[in-house]
Amino acid sequence: MSATGASDVLLDVRGLKTYFDIEGQTAKAVDGVDLTIRENEVVGLVGESGCGKSVTALSILRLIPNPPGRIAGGEILWRGRDLLKASWPEMRSLRGREISMIFQEPMTALNPVFTVGFQLREAIVRHTKVPRREAERRAVEMLERVGIPDAGRRIGDYPHLFSGGMRQRVMIAMALALRPKLLIADEPTTALDVTIQAQILELMMDLRREAGTSILLITHDLAVIAETCSRVAVMYGGKIQEVADTRSLFREPLHPYTKGLLRSLPRPDLEKKARLETIPGIVPSILEVPRGCKFWTRCPEKQPICEQVEPDLLRVRPGRDCRCHLVKPAEEKP
Repeated sequence: MSATGASDVLLDVRGLKTYFDIEGQTAKAVDGVDLTIRENEVVGLVGESGCGKSVTALSILRLIPNPPGRIAGGEILWRGRDLLKASWPEMRSLRGREISMIFQEPMTALNPVFTVGFQLREAIVRHTKVPRREAERRAVEMLERVGIPDAGRRIGDYPHLFSGGMRQRVMIAMALALRPKLLIADEPTTALDVTIQAQILELMMDLRREAGTSILLITHDLAVIAETCSRVAVMYGGKIQEVADTRSLFREPLHPYTKGLLRSLPRPDLEKKARLETIPGIVPSILEVPRGCKFWTRCPEKQPICEQVEPDLLRVRPGRDCRCHLVKPAEEKP
């Protein structure tokens, strides 16, 4: 999924490996991920819980706690520069100003001893150097835009006075306030009701249109992916299994795992009492990853080779990659 030499590439992740040392064992949470995001592009990263999506996002910003985690290999190229070689002051300057992240856990992402207004205002002041009065005005405006009622008063409240959904909106306001070049959104609408979900997604799309912000949207909600993303990367077992433009992925999924995810979606043609299809089994523990293809233990199309040899992520056609023995690369097609 890399695009070496492309002038519009913002982020080019190559062979990223993030491991955790747990009780004498090595857990390969991310095991050779390639991911490219271009300017003004919305890329979806989908997969079940535990597949490595959030660890990939935290690795990009070098927020993996060490110990027990460590980035064991690969490159994270931001506009051609490897962030793994950047100093900590350089990373602190880049976080928020150039790359912002909406974290999955709003309950722990906000500091409980400071008001939400202070935390939002300080983020704006630190990265933009605007006067505090202007930062205060912008903070109130962002809280209003994410649907916080009576934002001018509530800006002085502490995080514990907000519900989980409202804390999530505060985190989203903080990430969007700096108008970053890349927004990493990790399950940004999970704690929100349907109406607020739509409002937040529209706000993110507005940021893309107004500031040219690219977005990496991490979610398990394929309906959100279908509505917002131009390309999708499907992840399983710490690896990217399939990459395609959104229309092609929904119309013609290639990997058995992608097919299973799409079959599990509710459809209007299903009878009311019909059961939704599911993918059999569970995601393997990262301490007990199967040999060969990471998905073979749950795959209805598995072959003997799948249990022994892990397939490479191969280019099937321009813009379409798949990691499966049943899918042939472009040059082998008749």
